[in-house]
Amino acid sequence: MKTTITILRERGAARPYTESRPLELVEAELAEPGPGEVRIRMSAAGLCHSDLSVINGDRARDTPLALGHEGAGVVEAVGPHVTRLAPGDHVVTVFIASCGHCVPCAEGRPALCEPGAAAGAAGTLLGGHRRIAVEGDKIHHHLGVSAFSTHAVLSENSCVRIDKEIPLDRAALLGCAVLTGVGAVLNSGALRMGEACAIVGLGGVGLAGLLGAVAAGAGEIVAADLDPAKRALALELGATHAIDPAAPDAVAAAREITGGGVHLAVELAGAAPALQFGYDITRRGGTTVTAGLPHPDARMALPPVSLTAEERTLKGSYVGSCVPVRDIPRFARMMMQGKLPVEKLVTHRLRLDEINEGFERLAAGQAVRQVVIFD
Repeated sequence: MKTTITILRERGAARPYTESRPLELVEAELAEPGPGEVRIRMSAAGLCHSDLSVINGDRARDTPLALGHEGAGVVEAVGPHVTRLAPGDHVVTVFIASCGHCVPCAEGRPALCEPGAAAGAAGTLLGGHRRIAVEGDKIHHHLGVSAFSTHAVLSENSCVRIDKEIPLDRAALLGCAVLTGVGAVLNSGALRMGEACAIVGLGGVGLAGLLGAVAAGAGEIVAADLDPAKRALALELGATHAIDPAAPDAVAAAREITGGGVHLAVELAGAAPALQFGYDITRRGGTTVTAGLPHPDARMALPPVSLTAEERTLKGSYVGSCVPVRDIPRFARMMMQGKLPVEKLVTHRLRLDEINEGFERLAAGQAVRQVVIFD
């Protein structure tokens, strides 16, 4: 069938993207879903820094690429051997398809699925196939999803079914911003009620993490970002304090606010200085979690003695250490109960043909979460 995709032909386009227009809407041929695959009609898709890092060249991905990884839609057709989904189901896309059989999957860590990671890096679906073609040329899938398309073929394992009463424009954020941000706080960080928490980096994922900290009943919640508008929004969403991490006294101020440092600092900026700040404001015996994706060449200095002498923990978090089939429905229920007001993160709603404008806005730091609406 025919579909409209958003294709990135080359990485590293010059800004502003409103002029260079690195993303092009083209008509593509979408193959029928193969074994274990489904076709969905996309309803909404979020713009994420992970997409931007491919556009600007920070993240290596083969091109031409059908971009987008955070989405929600309705199943239209299923291929052979699909057992969990049926036409008419509402689903959230997941950007790591878990095979269920490798060692990480068997250990209950599907975010680290080895075949899923390999397929994502290769630009294929979990089964190794590419189902998109333009004028006969195969197009790479983005993380097995390619959400900036009117229709997409995905592995069944890249989708999680949700209740049909959940608005799909909100549900789209569950697949990345909420999984990553809320999961980093609740799963990776294991934040306990009353503990002091810091969220470093207040983009869409960071503010989702902030919502998770509020829902968990954190005590002091320190929100840190260079942008004063984002710090102000964090206070509206439940942060108790907001700090400019570049201020000369920022570390001392955070430690004073929290009586010696936070129990948990979660870095969601994707920048080494942000992680350094998060580590510096973590108390003795505390945990620093990083869920951002900095440039692969980024480095930070760390005094190893602090890990031992202060019993500190520094750990990574990918996809919020989530089990998507467990956590997406759980976070969806919290969202519908008002405990995770995800809709407050959406600053712009776009048409698909406005996507270059959206990514320029994201690159300029002028948006939190933007959502392309298809329906």
